[in-house]
Amino acid sequence: MTKVLIAGGGVAGAATALALHRAGITAVVHEAHASGGDDAGAFLTVMANGMAALEEIGAGPAVVAASYPAAAVELFNAEGAHLQHRAIEGPARTLSRAALYRVLQDLAVERGIPVVHGRRLTDAVAVDGGVEARFADGERVRGDVLVGADGIHSPTRRLIDPQAPTPRYTGQRVVYGYAEGNPAGSAPDAYHMVFGARAFFGFTAPGDGRTWWFARLTGASRPGVTTAAQWRELVLDAVRDDATPAAAIIAATGGDVVGGDSYDIPTTPRWHNDRMVLVGDAVHAASPAAAQGASMALEDAVALAAALREHPDPAAAFAVYSARRRAQTEETVAASARMGRPTA
Repeated sequence: MTKVLIAGGGVAGAATALALHRAGITAVVHEAHASGGDDAGAFLTVMANGMAALEEIGAGPAVVAASYPAAAVELFNAEGAHLQHRAIEGPARTLSRAALYRVLQDLAVERGIPVVHGRRLTDAVAVDGGVEARFADGERVRGDVLVGADGIHSPTRRLIDPQAPTPRYTGQRVVYGYAEGNPAGSAPDAYHMVFGARAFFGFTAPGDGRTWWFARLTGASRPGVTTAAQWRELVLDAVRDDATPAAAIIAATGGDVVGGDSYDIPTTPRWHNDRMVLVGDAVHAASPAAAQGASMALEDAVALAAALREHPDPAAAFAVYSARRRAQTEETVAASARMGRPTA
């Protein structure tokens, strides 16, 4: 194994490059976006399993420095009554997607891993015992294998299997926002989760002078362009009658709002062929309810690098990798779908 091509420079792609580097395998990251990837305005929690994977690839301290602790979840109902305190098994950290992309990509560059931006994969074909990746800018690059870390709408997934399942709309829209200050007086290491009458609303004030919030809204998908102001009003309308701090938090929010339809992929029959393999959301996208999307992608990176280090034949390595990861990831996707399902 002399050269791995990675399509996608988000969490899964950058982490895979770092894991391969630790395994002594050369990788080049080809990222479609100018910086990071899609959905960079959202935030996430890296759970204990994801933090363990970050330690495996030597990225733990850098992510800790760019993030905030997440120690507990406090549950409330629409009337504002406290329902339950749940400790988060740690260590767990909260940070924006953009921050996580930046940390991982910066580490890759520091370690001499090329990260090429503006490269959107359009095709890949087997050539001379390897693979040739073809990009929208006309470039063609050859390597031993191609790793598809190209997200939920992965072109690589369809190149491996033209009959691969399309992402499934979960029936919910997810909106993220950032409000000035801490109008709810939230503890810096706690998430407050509200089972509202018309929306599930969560927030935390991690210590940067803002309250970070998200909402899950049940309803038809919203194809096309929805502006930040429209997402903000949509959430405000859904929470305004709840006796909780949600409306005040949204009222303190300016234009720093991003939203979109939530999709998942319950199962992907083919994770790989002889020269191409999938990691992260490209193969097992989950709804955000379980907060495991990033952590699963980080675990994929470690598992794939280990399999390629152990097995010189790519097809054999891919089979071992998928066998190690499939059951756990499909279980998590299913559990997240159940958690995100609206209650009657």
